[in-house]
Amino acid sequence: MTTPAVTLPDALTTLTEDERLLRQSVREYAAQELAPRARAMDEAARMDPALVSSLFAMGLMGIEVPERLGGQGGTFFHSVLVVEELSRVDPSVGVLVDVQNTLVINALLRWASDDQQREWLPRLAGEAIGAYALSEAGSGSDAFALTTRAVRDGDSYVLDGRKLWITNGAEAELFIVFATVDPAAGYRGITAFLVPRDTPGFAVGKKEDKLGIRASSTCELVFESCRVPASHVLGDVGKGYKVAIETLNEGRIGIGAQMLGLAQGALDHAVRYTKTRTQFGKAIADFQGVQFQLARAAMEVESTRLLVYNAARLRDAKLPFLTEAAMCKLQASEVAERTASLAINLFGGYGFVKDAPVEKLYRDAKIGQIYEGTSNLQLQTIARALLA
Repeated sequence: MTTPAVTLPDALTTLTEDERLLRQSVREYAAQELAPRARAMDEAARMDPALVSSLFAMGLMGIEVPERLGGQGGTFFHSVLVVEELSRVDPSVGVLVDVQNTLVINALLRWASDDQQREWLPRLAGEAIGAYALSEAGSGSDAFALTTRAVRDGDSYVLDGRKLWITNGAEAELFIVFATVDPAAGYRGITAFLVPRDTPGFAVGKKEDKLGIRASSTCELVFESCRVPASHVLGDVGKGYKVAIETLNEGRIGIGAQMLGLAQGALDHAVRYTKTRTQFGKAIADFQGVQFQLARAAMEVESTRLLVYNAARLRDAKLPFLTEAAMCKLQASEVAERTASLAINLFGGYGFVKDAPVEKLYRDAKIGQIYEGTSNLQLQTIARALLA
């Protein structure tokens, strides 16, 4: 009797040929172009303009933009792979590319009109950086407690208010800004607007001096009688909450990819160092205590990769992914911090100084538990699904 052949589904980490080529090209790019700049950018708290230009030249700033509009015509999973690989070397660059692709461009692909897409997607793919402006001083985890107002005046809206913690704020040419057209309507008054940097009444304010991801700019935005044409509304008036929720759910997978890349980078550094650092006449990697720590870290990193890839694959398959996105973001942020901390421990005193790359990765890791939904918010999302 002949046993029938069984076709097994691909593993989550099995990559197609184009995915493998993309990962390899970005890995080589990060080693050649990004690694030599990472420390200087961190110390200057500034993104190297030449590096930004090379990101556009590589096609990494418009991954899902259709080819007819100047992009790569790729998938969400492609964006996740790119963010992961860049973040292995410098999570600051990882989040620059992440916000561009998983927040700004995804919002435009889903909600923008044909005219808005034709105007902005080619620019975002070729030269312009985008930013996503939701947070305010009193509106962080309570994302829709917005005080920024948008008042209709003829064929325009007049925006007044301030935004805080806006990633890419120093470099962006286009801002997706959330404001309320009717405070009495609560979240149903929130509307999203496309605001170009040169709009009168709009200014980029204070740039924050941060613990980690220092090359990534985080800025205040100021709106004082900022007049925006009604044609710049993104989606429908009063439906900005839908734009925000649906985009942020995807963005959390991107942050999961960023933290995954960071964790893998820290583990890679730790493995290399323990093979060369000698104590008591042998490499410290030969000590079982060190081996067990590395093994556990490798297990955590790989389990994180499975969560991130699963969430990204679900999103591309147009299947529900809300809970999986929360899981991957929460797991990745915690594993990144633990793995970077372990790397410093294994480096010893050398790991505590800026000559070693793991010091920077440790500082970079902390933000993963804060932005695009705190760890408590991710736990709440998971618990609601579990108990529904």
